[in-house]
Amino acid sequence: MINTIDLFAGCGGLTEGFKQNGNYNTIACVEWDKVPYNALLHRFKTKWHYKEAEKRVLRFDVQRVDELINGWDDSEYGKSSGLDFLVKENGENVDLIIGGPPCQAYSMALRNRDEEKVSQDYRNFLFESYAKIVKHYKPKAFVFENVPGILTAKPGDGKEKVIDIIRRQFSDAGYVLLKDLSKAIIDFSEYGVPQNRKRIIILGLSREYFGNQAESILHKFYYDLLPEYKVSKKHTVREAIGDLPKLLPLLEPIVVDGKKYAHSFSSDKSVLNHTARYNNAREINTFRLLTDDIASGHNKYTSVKALTDLYNSLTGKNSKVHKYYVLRWDEPSNLIPAHLYKDGLRHIHPDPEQARTITVREAARLQTFPDDFEFISGTAMDFKIIGNAVPPLFSRILADVIQNIL
Repeated sequence: MINTIDLFAGCGGLTEGFKQNGNYNTIACVEWDKVPYNALLHRFKTKWHYKEAEKRVLRFDVQRVDELINGWDDSEYGKSSGLDFLVKENGENVDLIIGGPPCQAYSMALRNRDEEKVSQDYRNFLFESYAKIVKHYKPKAFVFENVPGILTAKPGDGKEKVIDIIRRQFSDAGYVLLKDLSKAIIDFSEYGVPQNRKRIIILGLSREYFGNQAESILHKFYYDLLPEYKVSKKHTVREAIGDLPKLLPLLEPIVVDGKKYAHSFSSDKSVLNHTARYNNAREINTFRLLTDDIASGHNKYTSVKALTDLYNSLTGKNSKVHKYYVLRWDEPSNLIPAHLYKDGLRHIHPDPEQARTITVREAARLQTFPDDFEFISGTAMDFKIIGNAVPPLFSRILADVIQNIL
């Protein structure tokens, strides 16, 4: 078994793929945010049947490296013996560290809105905690996932690219990275994820373990081994969510357990997290208009200008950014973002009959979470943690390829 630690684990998108592989022993997952932590802990209990899941799935701040390694007794995070204890108890060595420090601070969209504010965001430097833990355990390899914007971001005083700092810190720790990291940007839709989503996947190899072969193995990983898993045809929205039960607009909204609903419920109770979020009558009529427009082939509202003008006329607001987007049945989805927790206007279901935004289960499917992965934190927060995750389908591919390398 390959002993693994997952840092900044979120709700477990990366770990899910590695667990599906079956040859990885998850020594520990670390996540500080209670919402994704609860989802991940629930998964470890109900799917992976860890008897003492709370000992392995740790809620703690990764920035507090010394305590994370040696143990803590904290009013917010409780007690733990720390990673060193878990490593000794469950494998005695760490072969692989995986994880994705929060990427919002490197997001091009956020930087375009407020470059100065984003440059000072503390999340710009969370990779330093990741690097310290890698240096402590000296695994054979690590996987570092982030947004492509990390290649150009210059946080803090703006004098140096963060990627150059990252490369230097990992090199000092004894690891070799691909020389041209622009080649490490992966288009997940090319690997069967039914969604237009690009991320940088940095594989670091131990100079001590791989020796002079490290650079050639990295080249083979990106140029030969990973591409073997590319699909001949991109998977579509229809393939991902077309078989799910229809949720139709009601004549009048109803209230169930104190919550208002404007769409019917699924008759198939085995389908988890498949409930439409509430939309008012104006929104439902707008969704019907936009989906009918595409289904009929008129395409009157497919340009940015037409959608922006429509939003402004309907709401009386003066937005320069169009707020509406209808998923296309026969194409991959647009990006599934954490922003979905605020609204779903850019993720309108393509069926005119349903006239709604996508459900948590549909977002999960577009992110390739398996149907038995249960989200337990409420609609808004479920959307957020799904949008922040690595698609498990790609994580499984990653696990398979890295297993062969190790």
